[in-house]
Amino acid sequence: QVQLVESGGGLVQAGASLRLSCAVSRRAFSSYGMGWFRQAPGKDREFVAAIRWSSGFTTYADSVKGRFTISRDNAENTIYLQMDRLKPEDTAVYYCAANPRKIPTTVTAAEDWGQGTQVTVSS
Repeated sequence: QVQLVESGGGLVQAGASLRLSCAVSRRAFSSYGMGWFRQAPGKDREFVAAIRWSSGFTTYADSVKGRFTISRDNAENTIYLQMDRLKPEDTAVYYCAANPRKIPTTVTAAEDWGQGTQVTVSS
């Protein structure tokens, strides 16, 4: 089990950029998969992006492909989500998630969660 702490959320205008960070409490083993999810008011939590810690393999939801980039810094034990060309529909609480064995691309596949960080995009 790892502890995850997100930061970097805020209020921005449409078209702006934000970078979210997820600090991992200890070094994740190479088999770990890390992901970002989001939950808008009144909606289910949904997958955004994921990365395999060892290889750097990434995968994205269609709604963010080409605008968001997930990455990891091994030395800092940190996962990032670079969000460009933000849209009002990206407004949500963003959560970092981890799975010790596979890339978490569904809510049920995530075993550890952070507390979330709010992202609000105004039109």
